[in-house]
Amino acid sequence: MKIILAGYNLDSEVIEELKKASPPREDVTPETLSASYARISRDPRPINELRRVAREEVERARRSNRTIIFKMGHHSVAEHAVFNFDLIGVSRLAIEEIEKFRLCSYTEKSQRYITLRGDYVLPEEVKQAGLSHVFCQTIKAQNNLYRQLYEKLRAYVFGQHPELAANPKKHSLLEGWAKEDARYIVSLATQGQLGMTLNARNLELLVRRFAAKKLAEVREVGRQIYELAHQVAPSIILFTEPTDYDALTYEAIKEKVEALVPELSSSSSSSSSSSSSSSSSSSSSSEVRLVDGSVDGDEKLVAALIHRSSTLSYEEALRRARQLQQIAREELIKTACQYMEFYDPALREWEMVDLTFECVVSATCFAQLKRHRMATLLTQPYDPSLGVTIPPAVEAIDGRDDFLRVIEQTNEAYEQLARELEFGAEYILTNAHRRRVLLKVNARELYHISRLREDATAQWDIRQLATQMRKLAAQHYPLTFLLLGGKDKFPEIYRQIYGRNPKFFPPST
Repeated sequence: MKIILAGYNLDSEVIEELKKASPPREDVTPETLSASYARISRDPRPINELRRVAREEVERARRSNRTIIFKMGHHSVAEHAVFNFDLIGVSRLAIEEIEKFRLCSYTEKSQRYITLRGDYVLPEEVKQAGLSHVFCQTIKAQNNLYRQLYEKLRAYVFGQHPELAANPKKHSLLEGWAKEDARYIVSLATQGQLGMTLNARNLELLVRRFAAKKLAEVREVGRQIYELAHQVAPSIILFTEPTDYDALTYEAIKEKVEALVPELSSSSSSSSSSSSSSSSSSSSSSEVRLVDGSVDGDEKLVAALIHRSSTLSYEEALRRARQLQQIAREELIKTACQYMEFYDPALREWEMVDLTFECVVSATCFAQLKRHRMATLLTQPYDPSLGVTIPPAVEAIDGRDDFLRVIEQTNEAYEQLARELEFGAEYILTNAHRRRVLLKVNARELYHISRLREDATAQWDIRQLATQMRKLAAQHYPLTFLLLGGKDKFPEIYRQIYGRNPKFFPPST
């Protein structure tokens, strides 16, 4: 056996410094890795030799990439080329589009931990429509209230937790709690930043889909990403033009749905007109319904465990599972979980059970929910008629009236923008505004969501969402979700089931 570290990410400024200190060379590109790995299946030479050849013949490597990836259709070869991007000054709304791509990695500036300074994106659509004054005036009102709320919330949080306030090392924690609730009033136009890592295959998909987007900002993000990557690796990013599939499909579906269900077209046009009065119908928690799920999910999980541990067909394993008494099914599932610790995922057999939730969530809650990228998450646009989520702490400091006053101003601005703009009015909506989403997960993923989002350190909005999902899931599939709960509660849940402590405990918070 021989293992070789073939390469790793370097900061682009380090690469430029190394290039300046060496003679001119063409092989400073991830394309050589893609080309050499593409040859593995048909060339008997060792991989490290194939890499050496690719570095010596970069143009030939590029021709090889084009042939293998695009003519022969082996697109996975492009996945060996990896890129890192800094995205600075993009709106919160655009970040939602960026982070839809499942197989990329993101680390985002958090509005929970950083004090916002009022920076925002003025959308091109708003400028072209001559509505910049309305937009900026509304943003100013939102940002002014953010600063007022933060100061009041900071004093409130420190007063509610005197034991933490007495420790200067805990002040940043308390200030973070104040910031996370004050941010509900700022807009989706608020600037953010993130680091993104993705391979060339996903990069090409991002560029192609962004080219078909309606928002100018998102199209510009895709254009700049493509130009930067193309300079380094022109042979593995070729299919970048928008396709009819990306550009026209959902609009065609919308038109067909409205033709099939005529009342939808009238209701959608009237929803914005009622938005200004809807702000009073606020809520401090998400609305969750379990709208679909695996029939006989507990039995299917037991069948999967039997199937994994025998030579029976799945059909026969399911028949046996249904014949077992409930106590026997429970014992089998408890056996499967007996060595589980708070950091362990559920076994893959849990993926045989599916659940679909319909949720009404705030933009703040959605910003966290969207990070569970391996789930299926389908969204409707933000809809002022769904009301807003007001943090309980804002209510506690008597900030409700000021909060709703700015929401009312925001909804009026949204209506004015929506009348004039085909796209882009949603930029003015706040983190408190809500949207309806469908979330389809398997039981294994729901364990992950619950462990992370029901933990005591989780933000309260998504913690409420995860708690409601857990209760609904456990009600329908009590055996599948025997150990479901937040990370901090895992020892207690484990003790209730097994009568003993788990081996490891979550780190104290």
